[in-house]
Amino acid sequence: MQLIPTDNPAIATLVHANLPAITIIGNAAIRKTFDEKTLQQAINSRSATGVTDVIINPDAHVGFGAPIGCVMVSPSHVYPGPVGVDIKCSMSLLQFDLPAEEIAEKPIRRALIKAICDRTPTGPGKGQRNVKKGRQFAKELPRQAVIRGAIESVCEQFGIPFDWTKRCEDAVHYGHDRSYRALELRLNKTLKEKHLSGFGNKMLQFGSYGGGNHFGECEIVRIGKDEHAQRVANVFGLKDGHVAFLSHCGSRGFGNILATQQFKILQQKFKEWRRPFPGNDRELVYAEIGSPEANDYLDDLALGANFATVNHLLINRLVLEAFQEVFPGVQANFVYYISHNIVRRETWREQSVLVHRKGATRAFPAGHPALSDTPFASTGHPILLPGNPRDGSCVMVGLPGADLTAYSINHGAGRVMGRRNAMRTLNQNTVDREMLEDDILTNCRRYPLDEAPAAYKNFEDVLDSVKTAGLAAEVARLRAAFVIKDGDAADD
Repeated sequence: MQLIPTDNPAIATLVHANLPAITIIGNAAIRKTFDEKTLQQAINSRSATGVTDVIINPDAHVGFGAPIGCVMVSPSHVYPGPVGVDIKCSMSLLQFDLPAEEIAEKPIRRALIKAICDRTPTGPGKGQRNVKKGRQFAKELPRQAVIRGAIESVCEQFGIPFDWTKRCEDAVHYGHDRSYRALELRLNKTLKEKHLSGFGNKMLQFGSYGGGNHFGECEIVRIGKDEHAQRVANVFGLKDGHVAFLSHCGSRGFGNILATQQFKILQQKFKEWRRPFPGNDRELVYAEIGSPEANDYLDDLALGANFATVNHLLINRLVLEAFQEVFPGVQANFVYYISHNIVRRETWREQSVLVHRKGATRAFPAGHPALSDTPFASTGHPILLPGNPRDGSCVMVGLPGADLTAYSINHGAGRVMGRRNAMRTLNQNTVDREMLEDDILTNCRRYPLDEAPAAYKNFEDVLDSVKTAGLAAEVARLRAAFVIKDGDAADD
């Protein structure tokens, strides 16, 4: 395999044997972070049946079958690997009308942390029954949510403002035939075959964070000074020098079970069909669109995605409630909700294709036809990129140049150290001291070493790669004031 630079210092191509070139986004420093296994997974993905394009983003690192931080395009086949086991893992941002100076004092931030943790559980297996002020649901409500998504009646019963759904990448996911009925039938079949152990407990996880890299983070917004950033930020509803809240979570235990089961089903099918795995990788199973196997996967994907959507919206409603406990009368507007582990049917270069985004996020620019009926038609939609608490996060907006990458960019900074390596080599006292020196509070007694800033790639290099490649522009930076996390294993 060979990485070949182009005239743009942040764009390269990966060439191997007789395969068409793979697009690589990353400046010289970022390209050094791509290890051989990550690049080999990209090659395996590009050689797979029905795949027409593979793009590697700056945050890329080893994943299931395909790298985390990649985009895979196919008009004819669906692949679970380039989605992963945390279906529709996503980001959301809530903007408060609260000036930053109001939370400057540590006791205020401690009170906010407590109010949030009283309402939003963290960690694998945790649900609303595990927190002091957990929500009580009608028994059938969670089932309605996974089948129908964030429709008005579901939002109303959860207490979610329905107008927030206008600022979701997708508020509702349908079955393979664009119906709710397909999802209802699929869920009933899965429950009957007892593939969903502990279904009732999984449904109590609405309004909760997972473990590992999932988080809630209180931010201070700093909008860029250039005219473009100011105009776009106004459309997004961002407020310079004010408090916002950034959330990272997915479909929790429910989505994990659905995705894991799909890998097992398709691996068994490959054995029955005597079909070889692409690149001899068991995680690169696939199904042809229109087949029963593809239909089942797309239905499971939609069920998990609906859970993730309603979960995020409820988290934001609970966070707003927590802020209002500490600051009575405070208000907030929902900025956006966007996924980074999903397959979407999109039109790219005049062709209808399945865009698999695994640790990659959508980046439609101003004027994209898919945004015509949204608040973002004239600007492009918000892109929410988490970095790390020390170096901050970023709100970006797509540019026409994102056509190169099937209108996709990275979903964050990306790991540069594996979890075990981070736990083995980083010093706990140093990590905790750095957080205190940066005036970043947390709900954890000891900040998780495998989630320490040093475990992630240099965020400035990641952002430089995206901007230099002409994929997206910076709108605002987010500086962490406190972090809600759990120290257990990540869902993804």
